[in-house]
Amino acid sequence: MYATVFVPEGKVGYFLDRFEKYAHENHPRSGKPWNERLVASIEALRLATLGAFWTDRQPFPATLDTLWLEVWLRDTDDTADVAEQFRQRARAVGVLVGPRELRFPERRVVCAQASLLQLTQVENLFDLLAELRLARTPPSEFLSLRPRDQAEFIEDVRARIVPPPGDAPAVCHLDTGVNRAHPLLELALSEEHVLSVDPQWSTADKRGHGTAMAGVALYGDLKDLLNHTDTVQLRHRLESVKILPDTGSNDPDLYGALTSQAASRIEIATAEQSRRVYCLTVTADGEDEGLPSSWSGAVDQICSGADESGNPRRLVIVSAGNVLTEDRRDYPDRNMLSGIKDPAQAWNAITVGACTHLATIYDADYRDWKPMARPGALSPASRTSVSWEDRSWPLKPDIVMEGGNDAISPDGKHVDSVDDLGILTTRMSATGARLTTTGDTSAAAALTARHAAIIWAHYPELWPETVRALLVHSARWTPAMHEELAKQGRENHLRAYGYGVPDLQRALWSVSNATALVIEDSLQPFHKVGSDIKTCEMHLHNLPWPVEVLQELADLEVCMRVTLSYFVEPSPGSRGWTYRHRYSSHGFRFDVKRPLETEQEFHKRISRDAWEEDEERNSHGRDARNWMIGSKLRTRGSLHCDTWVGTAAELASSGLIAVYPVSGWWKERKHLGKWNRTARYSLVVSIETDATEVDLYTPIAAQVGIPVANVIET
Repeated sequence: MYATVFVPEGKVGYFLDRFEKYAHENHPRSGKPWNERLVASIEALRLATLGAFWTDRQPFPATLDTLWLEVWLRDTDDTADVAEQFRQRARAVGVLVGPRELRFPERRVVCAQASLLQLTQVENLFDLLAELRLARTPPSEFLSLRPRDQAEFIEDVRARIVPPPGDAPAVCHLDTGVNRAHPLLELALSEEHVLSVDPQWSTADKRGHGTAMAGVALYGDLKDLLNHTDTVQLRHRLESVKILPDTGSNDPDLYGALTSQAASRIEIATAEQSRRVYCLTVTADGEDEGLPSSWSGAVDQICSGADESGNPRRLVIVSAGNVLTEDRRDYPDRNMLSGIKDPAQAWNAITVGACTHLATIYDADYRDWKPMARPGALSPASRTSVSWEDRSWPLKPDIVMEGGNDAISPDGKHVDSVDDLGILTTRMSATGARLTTTGDTSAAAALTARHAAIIWAHYPELWPETVRALLVHSARWTPAMHEELAKQGRENHLRAYGYGVPDLQRALWSVSNATALVIEDSLQPFHKVGSDIKTCEMHLHNLPWPVEVLQELADLEVCMRVTLSYFVEPSPGSRGWTYRHRYSSHGFRFDVKRPLETEQEFHKRISRDAWEEDEERNSHGRDARNWMIGSKLRTRGSLHCDTWVGTAAELASSGLIAVYPVSGWWKERKHLGKWNRTARYSLVVSIETDATEVDLYTPIAAQVGIPVANVIET
C-alpha cells in the first residue's frame, strides 16, 4: 500500500522523527513501538522518501551498491553553510563528499559517493536535500587516426607565419592539454598560458586530442596552409587548461565546478586578456533530453557572468558529441535518434554539430569504399536533438561546421575513418610525426572557436553576445540541407543542422547588395508595481532602411534576417517552482512592424504578445507569413534567428523592430531581489537581394555616418 503525505518544506526531518521513535522506543503502557499503526518499516520509508527527491532522467536505482551522486541542497537565507553542514553529517556515516561545489539561486550542489541506504543515514538529510541525481562520467571520445608524415613541410610553413600580436584574442582549450613544443603552435601559445585545472597534473597532452584541436582552432585545415606559399598573419592566440587526466578518466565529479575553475585559472593567469573564446570539446555520457544538468547550468553561469560578482560575460563553444563509430552504419537514422551530450544543451553556449564537404577518397587501401555522407550533408559523427520528447527546450545544435566524413566498406558492414575525409592538424609523436587528421564535432567546435576569435580580432569592442550572434547570423543551409528540409520538417531540420554553416566573410563584412547592422543595448525587463513584479521596458529601434531605394525596387524580392542574442542566468533545479521555462532569469523576443501596421498598432500588438507569453497563453493573430522559422520555433532558448522574405516595397514600410521582455525567475521569485536588474542583448539585422547591381549599403552608411569607402563590391 502506498500513501502520499504532504509535508511542509523544511519539516521532513520532524516527520521522520515520528518513525525514528517507532524504531527505537516503546510505548510505556502497551509496550509496543510508538506509531506502530503508522509505519511498518523505517528503512523502506527513508528509501521511498529519497526516491521522491530523484530528478535524474535515469530511473531511481534499484541497487544498494555505492554510486556517485549529485546532491542538490536547499540554500536558504540562513547564515549556516548548507554544504558544510552536509559534509559534516555525511562524514559521520562514512559518505565521501567531493571538495568542489556549485552555487545556483537557492541551490548548492556537491558530489557524493555512497549507497542510497548509506545516504539515508545522514542526520536530518531531508531538511537539507532539494534534489538527487546521478553524477556523470565523461568518456574518452578521441580519435587516433593514422598520421601523414608531413614533417618536412613544417619548417617551411613556420617560416611563412607571422605570430599574433600580444593583445590578440585567444582560443582557450578545455581539453586534454596542448603540447606547446609543436613548431606551429609555440608561436601562438605562451608557456604561462598552458595550465591544468588540477595543479598536481602535468600540462602536457599525452592523449593528443587537445593538441589536434589547437591546430584546428589556430589554422583551420592545415591542407590549405600546406598547398600555398603565401605569408600568413595570425590574428588570434591559443591558451590551454587541461581538464582530463593523462590516462583513464576522472571519477564522477562536478564537471560544472571543474569547468568554472578552469575558466578562473586562465583568467587569473592572464588578467589583461578580456577577449577569449572557450572551446569545450569534452562531453559526458548522459543524454539529458534538453533538461538542464549541473554541468550545462554551470556553462550557462560561466557565459552570463552570474558565477562572479564582477559579472564578466564569456563566450563558450561546446561540441554536440559524437555517435559511436560502430553505430554509424545506420547513418543518418542513428544520428536522428542520438541526442546531443551533456553539457551541449546549455542555453548560452554555442553548440556545434558537424557537417561535411569531404567526399573524395584517394587512398588506394580504400579504393572500393564509399564516403557515407554526400557533400554538404550531416557528418556521420554528429548528434542532434531530433529525438528530444520535450520540444520546449532550445533548438540544438545552433550551427554546424566541418567535422569530416567516414567511409563504409563495399559490403556495408564496416565503417572507418579515412585520412582523405579528415581535417589535417597538429600532432606530437615519439616517432617524430607532427601531423595527423582529426574530425567529428570536436573539430567542428574548434573551427567555430577560430571563426569567433577572428571576428573579435577585427572588431575588438564587440560583446561576447554579439560575436555569438554574428556566427549564427552568417550561417546558411547548404543545398544538400535544403533538399532534406521537405523530408524532415522545419523543426527537425533545425534540430539536426541548427541555422546552418557560418560564413566568416559574411560575418565580417557588408557588401553593396547585402548589409548588416549591429545593435548592442540593455534594458530592465521587470520592475515592481505595488507588491507585484511586472514587465518594465521594451525597446523600439528605427532601422535606417533606404526607403526611397526600396520603394523604387518595388516588387524585387529582398530578405531581412534578424538575430537576437542574450545570456540568461540559469536556475537548473527541477523542484520547487511551477514552470519548467523558469530555468532562465528572463527572456527577450523581437518582432518587426508589418507593412500595413501603424506604429501605435505595432506597439499595442507587441504589448499584448508579451503579456500572453508571460501568462503562458497562446498568442492569437500572429503573422507567420514571410518568416522562414516563425515565432513559435525561433523563441526557444536565448538565441533567436529568423529570415523574412518579401518585396522591397513591403520592407520599406517595415523599418521598426521591437525587443521586449518575457517572464523568467527574476520576476517569479521576487524574494531573491533580482527583479530590478538590467540585462544586455545584441541585435543583428541585415537586408540583402540577389540583384548585384542594387546598392543598399551606401544610403544606409550615409544615414548612420559610416564612410562609403568601407563598401566591398561583389
